[in-house]
Amino acid sequence: MRCFVTGGAGFIGSHLTDRLMAEGSEVVVYDNLSLGKKEFLEPHLGNSRFTFVEADLLESEKLKEAMDGSDIVFHLAANSDVIRSAKNPDIDLQAGTLATYNVLEAMHAGGVRKIVFTSSNVVYGEATISPTTETYGPLLPISFYGASKLACEAVIAAYCHNFTLQAWIYRFGNIVGRRPTHGVVLDFYRKLQKDPTRLEVLGDGKQSKPYIEVHDCVDGMLFGFTHANEQINLFNLGTTGGVYVKDIADIVIREMGLKDVAVQFTGGVRGWPGDVHTVRLDVSKLKALGWKPRYPTSLEAFAAGARDIVSDLKTIHP
Repeated sequence: MRCFVTGGAGFIGSHLTDRLMAEGSEVVVYDNLSLGKKEFLEPHLGNSRFTFVEADLLESEKLKEAMDGSDIVFHLAANSDVIRSAKNPDIDLQAGTLATYNVLEAMHAGGVRKIVFTSSNVVYGEATISPTTETYGPLLPISFYGASKLACEAVIAAYCHNFTLQAWIYRFGNIVGRRPTHGVVLDFYRKLQKDPTRLEVLGDGKQSKPYIEVHDCVDGMLFGFTHANEQINLFNLGTTGGVYVKDIADIVIREMGLKDVAVQFTGGVRGWPGDVHTVRLDVSKLKALGWKPRYPTSLEAFAAGARDIVSDLKTIHP
């Protein structure tokens, strides 16, 4: 396939690019490098099957030109730093909703019929049923990021109906693993580098989310793509259970080899406005097709991913 990957220089996108290249696909990565890093793509630069385009999804003509001839779009680009956009709704409107509209318009113009979209569990908002299934509703997100992801899902569904596109939509749990551009492990590591005796943690430490290791995430996306063939294929993608923030702090401290660290919680049930306190995902739908993650529980997935992150950071910033 000729695969067009938006956000392909980012955390998940670069791992997806690795996998697609390893499987022999031709890959075009389209990224404005606002969060992604070109160094993540270093192994593929110069490969005749790989093309990198540094541009923004809001540049519609560049987007159409770069996408021309593609067989499938993997749309991963978004503002993934949800804390940054909590006070500025325009960030997610531009980088999420409008960017996705441009992607769909470019697909329609160029005759590309397949899209794999990375959504998020935050579209569920504060769900009253847990674990939450893909059929849960009404969907009432409480963050601008979640609102944008839900809007993207809706626009994709409308394009599928009106222009006979086919979509695979994944509502992710939290992703952890090598090459993070943001996130709790990176945040805690940086704080502890500055002061190895004290760690400030936002919220009450009892927030709890599902985690999936990044290679399992990519594997689940591609498994669903090859094993589900409805016009719109919608899956939760994650693991069972969840990980408490207070336990995340303990894991990072342990992996850094630190002792006697005073963990101080800022208090409150949320780490920031829009933060959902507790999330559990029902991931049985994708598993029913035969998918099996290497790390089936959130604690296993987080521990493995955090270990990789801290190991890499120690090498870069000993």
